[in-house]
Amino acid sequence: MSFFAKMRGDGAALPPQPSFRSAALAWVGGFLAIASVALLTNQFAVMLVLGSFGASCVLVFGFPDVPFAQPRNVIVGHFLSSLIGLAFLSAFGAHWWSVAPAVGTAIAVMMLTRTVHPPAGSNPVIVYLMQPGWGFLLFPTLVGALVVIAVALIYNNATREARYPKYW
Repeated sequence: MSFFAKMRGDGAALPPQPSFRSAALAWVGGFLAIASVALLTNQFAVMLVLGSFGASCVLVFGFPDVPFAQPRNVIVGHFLSSLIGLAFLSAFGAHWWSVAPAVGTAIAVMMLTRTVHPPAGSNPVIVYLMQPGWGFLLFPTLVGALVVIAVALIYNNATREARYPKYW
């Protein structure tokens, strides 16, 4: 098989369409989590909103049983990826050639620590674009991720038969 023939894909069927109820519950969960983070940002005048949290909500509320949506992955994945982004920014500055290895390193470290959370892979890019200080690890990264997970723990267990999380 040629290299370009691989790009046609396997022809597998699309995944099953979720029920309207599942989509509606995911919508409400994402709404509540981001509303909580945004409200706390306004109340305490400290940034808790991180762009990648929207993508985290897709996983946590739309697919709460997958490994990428577990609290360990969300919290530690975001923390490690922001830490790596800040370390590369501090060591090398905001250059095109420093953000690329930061993202690659974040991916590898999440894989090796079994904390892969795909939305967190964008955190080094966010760090590169914002150029924040080290306080970014606490606000918004850690505290914001904890708020999203707190909402997910309450909401997912209140609206589903299955337990959330599957593991810590």
